[in-house]
Amino acid sequence: MGTIFEDRTDAGERLAAVLTQFRERPDTVVLGLARGGIPVAAAVAKALYLPLGTVLVRKLGIPGHEETAYGALAWVRGRTVRLINKPLLDRVLEHGVHQEWLDAVEQRERAELLRRVEIYPGADLDVAGKTVLLVDDGLATGATMRAAVEAVREGGAATVVAAAPVGSVEAEASVERVCDAVLCLHLPGKFRAVGSFYRHFDQMSDDEAISILEQ
Repeated sequence: MGTIFEDRTDAGERLAAVLTQFRERPDTVVLGLARGGIPVAAAVAKALYLPLGTVLVRKLGIPGHEETAYGALAWVRGRTVRLINKPLLDRVLEHGVHQEWLDAVEQRERAELLRRVEIYPGADLDVAGKTVLLVDDGLATGATMRAAVEAVREGGAATVVAAAPVGSVEAEASVERVCDAVLCLHLPGKFRAVGSFYRHFDQMSDDEAISILEQ
C-alpha cells in the first residue's frame, strides 16, 4: 500500500506544507489542472495565501486504454497548445490503432476544451513574469502536466513549478525536463492509477470545479 490521502483537499494541504517558501509571495500564483487538480490547488492556495486559477487541459487517451495518454491539449490565452508523445504514438500505430481513431479522440477533446473555456473562471489569469505553481491530483504519464507547463510558458511565466501529491517515476522524470522544479510527495515504485492513492476520489463535475474557483 502506498501513501493514502483522505481526499484531494487533504492532499493539497500536505502539498502546501512542503511549499512554504512560496507563502504570500506577491509574484506567485497557483493554477490547478482542470478538473481534478482544482481542489488540490485550492487547498494549496488557501494555505499559502496565494491567488488561485486554473489551466484547462485534456488528455489524449489511446482508444481502448483511455487512461494512457499519447498526448494532451492545454488552453492558454486564446489558443490551444498540443503536446504529443511521439515514441508512444508510433508504438500505438504499429499495434493496429488507426490514425482516424486518434483524430476522432483529438477532435472530441478539443471540443470539450473549448466548451470549458466558456464556463470556467480563472482560466485567463495573467502569468507573465510570475512564478506559477501548477498543481494536479497526480501524475500518471505526465502528459497533461507537460502541456500545462508549455501553456504557461507561452503565457510568459518566469518560473514554473509542477506539484502533485503522487506520481509515477517516469512521469516525474518527464515533467522535470520541462519545468524549473517538480515536487511529488509520493513516488511509489509500483504505480497504479492515481485514484488508488486516495480514500475518496470521486469524479469532479464542472459545477463543483467552478464553485471552488469562484470562491
